[in-house]
Amino acid sequence: MNPRTQPLALQGPVGNLQALVDMPALEPGQTPVGVAVIAHPHPLFGGTMDNKVVQTLARAFVQAGWMAVRFNFRGVGHSEGVYDEGHGEQADLLAVIDYFSPAATEQGALALAGFSFGAFVTSHAVQALHPVRALSCLVLVGTATGRFEVPEIPQALHAKTLVLHGEEDDTVPLAAALQWARPQNLPVMVLPGVGHFFHGQLPLLRDLVARHVAVPLA
Repeated sequence: MNPRTQPLALQGPVGNLQALVDMPALEPGQTPVGVAVIAHPHPLFGGTMDNKVVQTLARAFVQAGWMAVRFNFRGVGHSEGVYDEGHGEQADLLAVIDYFSPAATEQGALALAGFSFGAFVTSHAVQALHPVRALSCLVLVGTATGRFEVPEIPQALHAKTLVLHGEEDDTVPLAAALQWARPQNLPVMVLPGVGHFFHGQLPLLRDLVARHVAVPLA
């Protein structure tokens, strides 16, 4: 474990939630850009905060100066509760965000990211937060549209949103992601020859995300 990674237990809607906080390397007097909360893939199919894509997202945010927060949804690892088809998981995500709000940083920026099922949950959290809380960045990877009802991203957040999808994703076909994005005119960055779990292309994923979140948009 990175020496700047610290375990955390926080109170969720149905009990404790297990989390890890990854801190960037900071000079004396510096504070993180803000807090990035990252949601993991499907709990019933082995998804945890230790998933390689989730870890890569955390590294990307940390590389860009963010505090990255990964957590296990209810019923995963040491998080209490049971799987709730996305409804309770959204409440878990909002509880984690609330725990870090206002963020203990000078800028107080908030970023959200999710992979697969985590992108589905994150998209619903965005709907709840958008009217009341500013988001600096949004990253959705392998968005599980077609498998779950993924809401549209508010138009005002399009410039702050990075949607990444593998061309050869056999879990969530690229066509489903494009069908979701097309009516919104929401760009999707397609990684040629890449599958759902980005095997062999995690460094590229990290670099693309780090570039997107390096300078939070106002």
